[in-house]
Amino acid sequence: MNAVTESPAFALDAWSARQLAAVEQALMCWVAPPDRNPAPAGLGDAMRYAVLDGGKRLRPLLVMAACEAVHGKPDAALRAACAVELIHAYSLVHDDMPCMDNDVLRRGKPTVHVKFGQAQALLAGDALQALAFELLTPDDGSVDVRVQALLCRMLAQAAGYQGMAGGQAIDLASVGKALTSECLHDMHRLKTGALLQASVMMGAACGDSTPAALAALRDYGAAVGLAFQVVDDILDVTADSATLGKTAGKDAAQDKPTFVSLMGLPASRNYAQELLSEAHHSLKASGLGQTAALAALADMLVNRRT
Repeated sequence: MNAVTESPAFALDAWSARQLAAVEQALMCWVAPPDRNPAPAGLGDAMRYAVLDGGKRLRPLLVMAACEAVHGKPDAALRAACAVELIHAYSLVHDDMPCMDNDVLRRGKPTVHVKFGQAQALLAGDALQALAFELLTPDDGSVDVRVQALLCRMLAQAAGYQGMAGGQAIDLASVGKALTSECLHDMHRLKTGALLQASVMMGAACGDSTPAALAALRDYGAAVGLAFQVVDDILDVTADSATLGKTAGKDAAQDKPTFVSLMGLPASRNYAQELLSEAHHSLKASGLGQTAALAALADMLVNRRT
């Protein structure tokens, strides 16, 4: 199946640069700023190391693109984008620790527990998780309290036992086991897909939309969330550590079930393209007019090389 390509009318790089500049500036200001609100005992250094100067920022971009699609409020979306990224960052800090995946490389640099020690890494992850919900609940009137509550609920569900944490529990319990296709899909819908889908829906919650449009965006988020993991599994066996910025071949070395181990490499590549087509179909079904950024992000995440 041929890849769906980005429309030449939409300049994803320029759009992403604008969004990322706002997100990076906000993260620098909000994550334990050393000049205004420092965290004690060096904790802020570990928090900032975990978040700043690295990562694709795909989840924040999905938030901003979905907000744009529903003509939502950018101030609320920026807070949601940063909150999702903090949850993602905390999950990586904890996942890399010896009690989980025991990894030493993340985003091309030593993992947080290698740099700061296990205890400080654990606390940094905890603090980032708490800060995510603090960002969603400003007391300055900039975000309607009903939207605050909805965003908090969405993020909590995506991060907790019904989402990311639940998926990680399944992942740890599945090492060395032969999972069925259904079980593998269920694991990754929770571990990876839930937070990516929540990114889309949190962006949509920053504006107004019809139930039909929201359902289509939810389907889009599910498709890109699963496609992201399929591509991750592909890259784990086709790219090197320097390219990925993390340890390559880790899944096979730890005998973890993946889409590649279950389906094989060619079928996994085809499946990623099928999911990409589903994502584009969902955007068309949404009836929303301003979905070019969401479409281009789907293309980018499926056809990426890192």
